[in-house]
Amino acid sequence: MSSLKRYHRQIILKGFGETAQQKLLNAKVLVIGAGGLGCPALQYLTAAGVGTIGVVDDDVVSLSNLHRQVLYSVNDIGYSKAERAVDKLEQLNPETRFHCYKARLTSNNAADIISPYNIIIDGSDNFATRYLVNDTCVLLDKTLVYGAVSQYQGQVGIFNCATKLNTAPVNYRDLFPQALADTEILNCEEAGVLGVLPGIIGTMMANEAIKLITSLGKPLIDRLLNYDALNNEVYEMELIARNGTRSMIPANLEILKETDYQSHCSPHQAFEIDSERFNQLLEVGDVDIIDVREKSELPEIRQFEHLTIPLEQLQNAIGKLKSSTIVLFCQSGKRSLQAADRLSKILGDSRKIYSLRGGIVSWKENTQKEQHA
Repeated sequence: MSSLKRYHRQIILKGFGETAQQKLLNAKVLVIGAGGLGCPALQYLTAAGVGTIGVVDDDVVSLSNLHRQVLYSVNDIGYSKAERAVDKLEQLNPETRFHCYKARLTSNNAADIISPYNIIIDGSDNFATRYLVNDTCVLLDKTLVYGAVSQYQGQVGIFNCATKLNTAPVNYRDLFPQALADTEILNCEEAGVLGVLPGIIGTMMANEAIKLITSLGKPLIDRLLNYDALNNEVYEMELIARNGTRSMIPANLEILKETDYQSHCSPHQAFEIDSERFNQLLEVGDVDIIDVREKSELPEIRQFEHLTIPLEQLQNAIGKLKSSTIVLFCQSGKRSLQAADRLSKILGDSRKIYSLRGGIVSWKENTQKEQHA
């Protein structure tokens, strides 16, 4: 009786009924990432009555999350996202069974975590995880609901879903064949994101999962929906499986476990230094400190002398660099890694070139902690 009352508004929908509701109850959905995309997807899948939901996230809640990850509050700061999400979702719907994976998805654990579920929702925010999830889903024959957001735009699509019409289902590598480095495309920390946008895209992802489970409507199988929040423009792209894409995916799960996705997408870690080493270089001197952000970006840095040379202008400003050591920084460390890579190719071994890991935001946080310690 309580279930009928809870789901009554969707059960009475034409074409839905108790049959579709039972399909939701029997479904098992894994949500990878309990962040901007994962939060709304989790909330609506739980409310809709999905029977079993897994939550994968190794991160903790931070203040900067709260403008878009509205499942959390200031009381959750510092605590596990996966655990907090499950605690709150259980209050939303005690009839749903939850599995909490407070771990980072890796080559070693991906197959074990993903295999029990029917549908995988990828709400991750880095390319290493996206390629790992895609390849694991292909090897396990799991349908993947994909979403991404940046600034004012978002995308939703469905990969690896076989139908009578597509003899070769599209997978993520058909969209991006080669592994992209995380430095090549700015994430939300670098580029920013309108707070409501992940809510819109994450809810769309939940909607696609529900359509897949219940066989209702026309899911975005082998299609990519693009949404622009500024002008409400929506357009779709038809995706086609590429010849040779399958060969880019490990041949089996044993080989997948030996594949280092992180190094493929973060090839320039040798350039990185932490905040402690950065401060040591500041004290030593004979170092050019370069802010590769745009001049309008915040926060302003007044704690030490530095040059402001935006990334795209760096090559033309090499003459301004006089010291034997060069340290580059940006908002989160991604653009400065790009800059370090470019400079190293131009200058070779003639200078020591570093990038501040975590960017100036991380440096400021670490500095404040040291001052209050």
